[in-house]
Amino acid sequence: MIKKIISSLWNFLFPISCVECAQHGSPLCTRCLSKISLSINQIDENIYSVFDYKHPIIKKALWELKFKNNKSLSQPLATALYDKMLEEIQDLETFNNFTNPLLVPIPLSKRREKLRGYNQSELLCKELAIIDSVSFELCIDVLRKPTDTKQQTKTLTKAERKNNLQGCFTVKNIEKIKGRNIILIDDIVTTGATIFETKKVLKKAGAKKIIAFTVAH
Repeated sequence: MIKKIISSLWNFLFPISCVECAQHGSPLCTRCLSKISLSINQIDENIYSVFDYKHPIIKKALWELKFKNNKSLSQPLATALYDKMLEEIQDLETFNNFTNPLLVPIPLSKRREKLRGYNQSELLCKELAIIDSVSFELCIDVLRKPTDTKQQTKTLTKAERKNNLQGCFTVKNIEKIKGRNIILIDDIVTTGATIFETKKVLKKAGAKKIIAFTVAH
């Protein structure tokens, strides 16, 4: 009750506004969201994305979510992601027996998460779990990044990005993922090096089929 009162007071004093048009009521209003082309794009084998990061609205929204503490943007972005995820998952269920998948966020190192205050991929996962707790199960305590690597945006080539991430992810609570289908969630995919590395360690730990969805590419 106290949290609800504080939240209501905060929203009254600092109303949520659209990052693009500044209209009150939503961090990314439906009118601005409708300006963005929404489609499922297969970036690589079992890696899918729904928005082009070059679009100025998406670029601004993800920048705000990732670096400006605008955590409220996880809700509309997760909703847009979910609509397209469900289409792909239904096809996988039919043809590849992709059932009861776990939702797993791409982790940050402890240092980076402490500096930022949160993991944007985990926020997206939690919103997806709120939207649909039937199609998949939230699991945020299996994938870890104990090594604090150089930021991927600061490495130039695909080979450098791949080498930068080798051996930096580990799996905790292995019993939770053995024989399970997994959906990895991240905000942006570029070369796919991060997702490939996490898929490798999850597969080695006994995961069944692993696919990944990102907001943008």
